[in-house]
Amino acid sequence: MVTTLTAADKTGPLAGLRVIEMAGIGPVPLAALMLSEMGADVLRIERADAKQPLLFLPDACDLDRHGRSILRLDLKRPDGAALLLRLAEKADILIEGFRPGVMERLGLGPDIVRDRNPALIYGRLTGFGQDGPLSPRAGHDITYLAYAGLLHAIGRQGAPPVPPLNLVADQGGGAMILIAGVLAALFQRSRTGEGEVIDAAMAEGASMLAAPVHAFMAAGLWNDRRGENLLDSGAPFYDTYETADGRHVAVGCLEPRFFAEFARQLPLDRRFVGSQYDRASWPQMRAAIAARIREKTRDEWTEVFAPTDACVAPVLSLTEARDHPQSRARQGFVRSGTLERPAPAPRFSKAASTPAAAPTAADRQPSDVLSRFGIDESEIEALVRSGLFGQ
Repeated sequence: MVTTLTAADKTGPLAGLRVIEMAGIGPVPLAALMLSEMGADVLRIERADAKQPLLFLPDACDLDRHGRSILRLDLKRPDGAALLLRLAEKADILIEGFRPGVMERLGLGPDIVRDRNPALIYGRLTGFGQDGPLSPRAGHDITYLAYAGLLHAIGRQGAPPVPPLNLVADQGGGAMILIAGVLAALFQRSRTGEGEVIDAAMAEGASMLAAPVHAFMAAGLWNDRRGENLLDSGAPFYDTYETADGRHVAVGCLEPRFFAEFARQLPLDRRFVGSQYDRASWPQMRAAIAARIREKTRDEWTEVFAPTDACVAPVLSLTEARDHPQSRARQGFVRSGTLERPAPAPRFSKAASTPAAAPTAADRQPSDVLSRFGIDESEIEALVRSGLFGQ
């Protein structure tokens, strides 16, 4: 069981750092979760009249709320915005994922907030950035990948593009890029004492993840057609193959020495070893690999290739991945109540990250939250009576 920690109890490299998270969906909550698990004290500001989200999760499974204190606040009221400004005065970081202009209309844009706290790092994450013709547009991971040119590149030759869950634009190009910006700004602040405004865009972040692919294109090593390149299922030695039991193995032996080991174990005709990068041989090579792979089950192939560096792996389901010996050996998944979820990453040698737990009743009490920001009990009682925090 994961225990709930107070801000004073938290450990990790970011212990002592105070973060305000403007509640939303997708990458900003993931960024807040990771900051919390690195030790930051995160306060999530939710709308007082927030409706049930499209994908409702019980608290035990709702990682968008784990590891935070939660304050439901009516920001459309002047006293609500004024209270958030007071909280921001004592924060190190504020992160938000609204469309451009929303925070400004609430009177909480970066100029106003940082006028009250010049050291504040104000992280903004949107689909297309704070300006440009697409900046007001709504979207999701698939939308931003489409505009970034990346959706076109993901999938098999002759087949439609395939959305890669929401991992590339939302989480990789969004949450991870936002965190990189926040940590860079923290380092800058350590030298200058000044905060920063971060304009992170998911379409641009996803493009940054694909910078090597653009370099390959410029060098003539990649074409702009799906399923014909080295890493997009075009190469027979970087693809998945069906096994005798209808499951799959992943083959990723790019380097000649790994491919030679793969060919030896399969076995594969030695003529293919010397012509690994001869594209004219790829159709025959693919057919030969596929025929061999279909001769054994996934787990039989796993046993064959386990002691080798042939870069062959079983394609595990999400459930199977939790139980794999490598994951169990490193405690790659942790249990919080009924939820088994990935353990915090990355790992630190001196200040261990702590898995975030579901919010407790105390984590939701305005009195407990606001007192940590130096607001006295009588004022808190008056704010509660005013209805500022909803029902």
